[in-house]
Amino acid sequence: MSSVLPDYYFRVRENGAAVFRVDTENRQRRIEMDQIAVVNIRNGEIKPQGDRVLSDADIDQIRHWMDARVQVLADRDIDDIHRAVDYLNLTTQWVQSRATDEQLDAVTDALLLAMHDLRSTLVRKKADRLGGS
Repeated sequence: MSSVLPDYYFRVRENGAAVFRVDTENRQRRIEMDQIAVVNIRNGEIKPQGDRVLSDADIDQIRHWMDARVQVLADRDIDDIHRAVDYLNLTTQWVQSRATDEQLDAVTDALLLAMHDLRSTLVRKKADRLGGS
């Protein structure tokens, strides 16, 4: 573990994080974390904890974290889609080579509806992009 801790710790929550200021400069040399804010990355809101006033440095660090977090989540979204393409290919191979009639009966309707919905949406979005250019 590094001997130098960051000044801030962000406990990730569903839509953002709880923000803590990290302090090791105390008599016991213990790590203390003081919650200073809650952030929402969906709407960009930063709420100070209690009646605390955030410094410009606090705000700058929080905004920097928020920007980086939005990028991480966007990268994960694209990675998930690439994985979905892989799963579709693996599912096709499973259907073709290993699936039993009972297994196919259990999943065929759900797969067909999901694929129809996806295809319809993709075709509509592509038409919108081509029509808009």
